[in-house]
Amino acid sequence: MFGRKKEAPTAQQSIDQQAAEAAARQDAALGKGAPTPKRKAQEAARKRPLVPEDRKASKAAERQAIQDQRTKMRQALDTGDEKFLPLRDKGPQKRYARDYVDARFSLGEYLMFGALVFVIISLIVPASSEQMVYVLGGFWVMFLAVFVDVFILSRQLRKKLTGKFGEVERGTVWYGSMRSLQFRKLRLPKPLVKRGQYPS
Repeated sequence: MFGRKKEAPTAQQSIDQQAAEAAARQDAALGKGAPTPKRKAQEAARKRPLVPEDRKASKAAERQAIQDQRTKMRQALDTGDEKFLPLRDKGPQKRYARDYVDARFSLGEYLMFGALVFVIISLIVPASSEQMVYVLGGFWVMFLAVFVDVFILSRQLRKKLTGKFGEVERGTVWYGSMRSLQFRKLRLPKPLVKRGQYPS
């Protein structure tokens, strides 16, 4: 009387239909004239492996890519190439801070040498001797002088950065202050300016 009801579509048919509709919508978004992908192509796309079949070759390629990245980073630390510098050294303000510190003479460069001399003398001179008091006093005088020098540098650097960039990025002054405590020839990225050659 009413005829037989149509059979309900299976789950696989529903999935295929949804995939076809999604592909049609994508083609419509790209523009008319693009052919609708065939069912075989859609199934092949769904069957792509999540991991490459040759894991050994994949790992070797990944290791080579990491090695190439490290090589480029080491070269950038020598040349100052902004593209491959570590994240902590990137940015125009960091570059300005490096150039400003490298152009300046800082007492902090020699703090580690002073500490090394103090350790050597403390091993030679008895701790109870009168000379040890003078050695310890000299070390503390040097430490306070370095502290004052770094404080002056931080004030100057903040003023220069504000005048050039309008505002100071967080951590830039600290970055420059810590660089001033490193021996000039051991700094990374390497200095690109001579002493007295302050950035404009």
